[in-house]
Amino acid sequence: MKHYRPHIFVVIALAIVLSSGWHGALRNVLTDLRFAWQSRQASGDIVVVAIDAPSIEKIGVWPWPRRLHADLLRRLETADVKDVVFDVDFSTPSDAASDQAFVEALQAAGGSVVLPAFKQPATDAGDATAVHINRPVNQFGDHSWTAVVNVAIERDGLVRRYPFGDTFDGEFHPSMGAVLAGQYAAKNPPFLIDFSIRTASIPVVSYVDVLRGDETALNRLKGKKVIIGGTALELGDRFSVPNGGVVSGPILQTLAAESILQNRTLRWTSDVMALAGVCIIALIMMFSWRRLSAGVRVIVLVGMAAATEAIAILVHTKLPLVFDTSLLLTAIAVYMAAIALDEIDFRDLLGRIAENRFQRIAMSLGDGLVCTDSNHRITVWNPGAVAIFGHQPAEMIGRPLDSICAASVKGAPGSISTFEVARARSQQPGGVVMEFDGLRSNGEVFPVEACFSGWQGTDGFQYGAILRDISVRKREAERIRYLAEYDSLTGLANRDTLHDSLSVMIFNAEKQADQVALLVVGLDGFQHINDMLGHACGDSVLRAVSERLKAECAGAGIVARLSGDEFAIAVPGAAMTETVAQLSERIALTFATPLLVGTRLHRLKASIGAAVYPGDGCTAEELLSNSHLAFCRAKATKRGGHVVFESAIRHELESRLTLEAELARAAERNEFELFYQPQVRLADGGLTGAEALIRWRHPVRGLVSPAEFMPVINTSSISERIAGWVLETACRQARIWERAGHGVRVSINLSPSQLQSGDLAASVAEMLDVTGLTPSLLELELTEDILLLDEQRVLDTFLRIQKLGVRVVFDDFGTGYASLSYLKKFPLNGLKIDRSFVLELCADSDDAAIVGSTLGLSKKLGLSVIAEGIENRATVDLLVSMGCQEGQGYFFGRPMPAQAFEDRFLTVCGPTALVLEEGEAA
Repeated sequence: MKHYRPHIFVVIALAIVLSSGWHGALRNVLTDLRFAWQSRQASGDIVVVAIDAPSIEKIGVWPWPRRLHADLLRRLETADVKDVVFDVDFSTPSDAASDQAFVEALQAAGGSVVLPAFKQPATDAGDATAVHINRPVNQFGDHSWTAVVNVAIERDGLVRRYPFGDTFDGEFHPSMGAVLAGQYAAKNPPFLIDFSIRTASIPVVSYVDVLRGDETALNRLKGKKVIIGGTALELGDRFSVPNGGVVSGPILQTLAAESILQNRTLRWTSDVMALAGVCIIALIMMFSWRRLSAGVRVIVLVGMAAATEAIAILVHTKLPLVFDTSLLLTAIAVYMAAIALDEIDFRDLLGRIAENRFQRIAMSLGDGLVCTDSNHRITVWNPGAVAIFGHQPAEMIGRPLDSICAASVKGAPGSISTFEVARARSQQPGGVVMEFDGLRSNGEVFPVEACFSGWQGTDGFQYGAILRDISVRKREAERIRYLAEYDSLTGLANRDTLHDSLSVMIFNAEKQADQVALLVVGLDGFQHINDMLGHACGDSVLRAVSERLKAECAGAGIVARLSGDEFAIAVPGAAMTETVAQLSERIALTFATPLLVGTRLHRLKASIGAAVYPGDGCTAEELLSNSHLAFCRAKATKRGGHVVFESAIRHELESRLTLEAELARAAERNEFELFYQPQVRLADGGLTGAEALIRWRHPVRGLVSPAEFMPVINTSSISERIAGWVLETACRQARIWERAGHGVRVSINLSPSQLQSGDLAASVAEMLDVTGLTPSLLELELTEDILLLDEQRVLDTFLRIQKLGVRVVFDDFGTGYASLSYLKKFPLNGLKIDRSFVLELCADSDDAAIVGSTLGLSKKLGLSVIAEGIENRATVDLLVSMGCQEGQGYFFGRPMPAQAFEDRFLTVCGPTALVLEEGEAA
């Protein structure tokens, strides 16, 4: 059986090659190489008229009018060509006149023109295998011949075979290459194109040269067969061929025609010849396997391979045959592998491989590798160990393993027993990992990690250890621990460390019935330093602040950095000599002295929030939360001061959160509605407009005052949603009144969120478009806090709004800080005098002076004025005497629902005097 092993090996290998399809791939590769080694020239009887890039550039974008093909046919007739073949799609009609010109040219050609037909997958059928046959349209087909242009693309994406024709609906149609060659028969099978014919030898002339009658081009066509088709890259008619080539459709058809003309319709030899060759090789090897040496057998096999391939090349050159040598060469290669395997001593080889592998691994390890004999004396000392300890192999081979341990060398008790335990446990699966202090050659002591293992060798039980210097790891671990517990910028404890320390303080205070104070300290105006001087300067300021806080605490507690410019100080009661308020005041006074950072003095203030265990919280989380609430209160009300936590602060926050939640639900349940308060002409009491005011109809509490919920809405996430609803609802109501014949101007109070988060001008334009409201009937009221957001952006927004025809009015005029400058900068149509100046107008001369000045200024600036807060007739008369034209207030009517407003002011005859009469009656 051993004698036949190589031959069985060959049979199995050949079976695998045949069943896997590698045989066909190898056969194609060998054939393609023979094409590359040989070179044949084209006969020159067929010329390609190329629709190339210069033709497209001069004639225009493809497809071209068919009248150009008609002109080309006439040019070809004058050149006395034999046959004309078009590799261009004529299966669909185009311009009628152009098609008729082409038909006339075909008739004139007298039936010497061939047009293409081809198959393609059908797109309108449910069957995926269905095909559609594209033929020239009937008016062309009646005056021409038809040839098939389809070629088969093999699994590797290349074209190798070419058919003599195909059958369409039971009728045989020759292929285009066969028509050009003038040789075709229905029974001829497909053949291999001879790709040793060089494409560069095929004559090619440009379409545009023939079309314009270039004499040189026409002379090259005389007496030739012509194929017309696209060769330009942008036309996409490209095919991949052997040896990395890519050719156009016309060139491929010409190669096929040349193969037929030159009697190079190649076919592979039969598999019987290949199997016979394999049998001959097998017989030779069976005869010589034990008679000849391995070297001689290899020479014989190499000779057979060379002879086989030489015969194949000779046959390929002289005959239209491709000698398939793939199986023969495969058998030869497998026999050579069998000879190599037969000559190898595997056991010795594996042993040498294992030994060499161990040596390579041992010598290339970055870690130290040390092996010992049964007496624990070192036998292997690799370069990694040299790098770690500084001792050369000559110094360490034969020395005890304990000599690398610092404790052993210095005689520390227990060191020997540590190694003994490691050795005893080293026989366990995976060995044992331990750490010890190693000793370098320069006397330096450093941490070492060792993995001990043991095994039974030929010289007794042996030990090995992989050693690693973990000095860097220890330092990195310490660094990571530091970063996890301390702030990298200031060196103070971070939030997590503060939390842990605070928990310990609370635990100790609980046992001793003591207190713990926690202060949250935040810098006021620190962001301006970052913005103006940069973050590097800001970081220096934070480091200086941390040093000042640490110095102020003097080790009595822990100072931590919470985030950004927020710090915390935790002090146990035992270390406190003052009340928490006094401590807060002392910390705040610390910042009275400017901070010197570099060459700059920085004057900062600190807001402080304080909480005390156990009254303000029983856990670290509660104490941190409550002290931060107090800090936020200090930021909002006492910048530069301190606030000690009170339960009312949390109750207020919880109430606000509850109110926010209720407001969100109210928006979802449509509990909001708009009330309208009349605005009138003071001179005659005529209605001029109405201010839309939001009201909340709570299902339990009834109508809720806007003063209670509007401040919360303006600073909550639903602000933009509510503001959009107000704009839409007011516009729709104004449009209803407008369509009823009442031109009531409706005023809407804007929210800062409408300018912060979106394009207000676009929203207003969209709402006017959706509702159809006349723009002049919409008035937008803005306050100073809106103008402070982004002056240029706000200015651009309101300029766009005014272009829509919408009025813009300044509300609460006189109560801000820069109202007069806004009258100059911003595009305003009017202003509203705040009710605080109108309520006591008759009794307070100062209010009268302010109102009178405002009216005079507005008149000169061309602004309309509405006085708010009018509650009696005397105020009306005084305002009229001062020149005020419009007003609103309870004297004319309280805010009311839309229907009540309509019933009271819009459905009564004579509305001009109605408002004043109603006010006097009230």
